[in-house]
Amino acid sequence: MNPVPMRQEHDLLGERPVPAAAYYGVHTLRAMENFPITGTPISIYPDLVRALACVKQAAALANHELGLLDAERTGAIVRACEEIRAGKLHQQFVVDVIQGGAGTSTNMNANEVIANRALEILGHRRGEYRHLHPNEHVNLSQSTNDVYPTALKVAAYFGIFRLVDAMAVLRRAFEAKALEFREVLKMGRTQLQDAVPMTLGQEFSTYAVMLSEDEERLKEAASLIREINLGATAIGTGINAHPEYAERVCRRLSEITGIPLLTAPNLVEATQDCGAFVQLSGVLKRVAVKLSKTCNDLRLLSSGPRAGLGEINLPPMQAGSSIMPGKVNPVIPEVVNQIAFEVIGNDLTVSFAAEAGQLQLNAFEPIIAHSLFKSVTHLRNGCLTLAERCVKGISANRDRLQELVEHSIGVVTALNPYIGYSNATAVAREALASGRSVYQLVLEKGLLSREQLDDILRPEVLTRPRPLASARE
Repeated sequence: MNPVPMRQEHDLLGERPVPAAAYYGVHTLRAMENFPITGTPISIYPDLVRALACVKQAAALANHELGLLDAERTGAIVRACEEIRAGKLHQQFVVDVIQGGAGTSTNMNANEVIANRALEILGHRRGEYRHLHPNEHVNLSQSTNDVYPTALKVAAYFGIFRLVDAMAVLRRAFEAKALEFREVLKMGRTQLQDAVPMTLGQEFSTYAVMLSEDEERLKEAASLIREINLGATAIGTGINAHPEYAERVCRRLSEITGIPLLTAPNLVEATQDCGAFVQLSGVLKRVAVKLSKTCNDLRLLSSGPRAGLGEINLPPMQAGSSIMPGKVNPVIPEVVNQIAFEVIGNDLTVSFAAEAGQLQLNAFEPIIAHSLFKSVTHLRNGCLTLAERCVKGISANRDRLQELVEHSIGVVTALNPYIGYSNATAVAREALASGRSVYQLVLEKGLLSREQLDDILRPEVLTRPRPLASARE
């Protein structure tokens, strides 16, 4: 078996062989050895890889404008970054998503891949850093402490709007069902007890409205992460950066990404503050909680098919049991519930990690990034799955819904303004004890005429406000 060709690279700890075919270098190699934590490389988040390339491209252009980087090296770095933004070389981003060092391993992974691809573009071999160096040229005017959080914000911004789009797909699916079920009368419930009538369309419209509200909350969170600390370098003082660098690199990064980015007014504060990530995580938790509540409702309303509520039917997606023939489970709402549980846990992780920052830097941004990207990605996938494989196929058990309304004592609430609270209470008590309908008992007791009852108990009257006429005059 032929040995893998290697090249020699060195860092402050000494010299190490690196696979000759690799675009990453010795810093990345050590990080791979030091952090065998999840087995999941940062390349699982393409938005992060592209964001890193955007930052490095913007930095190269700003440095060139300031006369700090020659045209030849700038061109090679820019071309390498553009290739990565187009999806190339992502498999070379190999460091673990959970890592020590405040993201230094991720930044160096990007520096080395970009440097080695730029060297090829210039006609040199990988590892010939005397021509173009990962630190001296690709990382010029930068620190992990401003590159990494900026890349996280750019990546999060892209992910947020993909999630918003997925939520809109789910919202429209609920809106379509609300329209389909707009005339289907059913009993509403509070505390799992019969309340008053409503339509199934009204019930489904609430799920659409909840999603619409959270789409707006996510957009607000996205606006908060447009403020970046690029140009802060190590702790916010801008050491080793040109006085005009921060403004120029922000402008370049905005042009490259299409995001209206802003340089933080106080870079020392911005370098240590993770408040925008905490805010975003909280909104993601809000989305998850409300989405999970919706899935709880869908599972409950479809429970049965004979011994539960059985008001709606979820589309059957797979056999539900290895022992019970014919059993079909609500697997799609169940998987969305589990996504929500994960997002809620991720929010706690983000909170602890943000709180644990000390002095001028938060060293725990890698776990913040991993938690946020998981939440955004899984919520997006969950919304699309719920829409396509569940909501669009829901049907109403109309006979069952009508039966429950007719036999519920909840309709007596609608009669209360007409027959009085005492009479309504007596009718409700007798109906519950005898099993007879409220309609029959009101007629027998002569409390209202059939015409009055039919008018009061019309679906369009039961499910919305209307002026009260005095039926007892």
